[in-house]
Amino acid sequence: MSKAYVLINVERDLDITSRLKKIPEIKEVYGIYDMIVKVETKDKKDLQRVVIERIRRINGVRSTMTLVVVS
Repeated sequence: MSKAYVLINVERDLDITSRLKKIPEIKEVYGIYDMIVKVETKDKKDLQRVVIERIRRINGVRSTMTLVVVS
């Protein structure tokens, strides 16, 4: 299993939190304008897919930085 925290820079006044919470791999969401989410996936390739194809495609997401948990 791969775990990571993704730092997300977002535009103001958009309901991004509710859209992030709909992504099954996202386990926790924190913040309002700059956010951090905890993501759990089966492997690193799936983690990359979630970040690139799901999180970054949300309208209002400006940038992301992924911090992979090493255990």
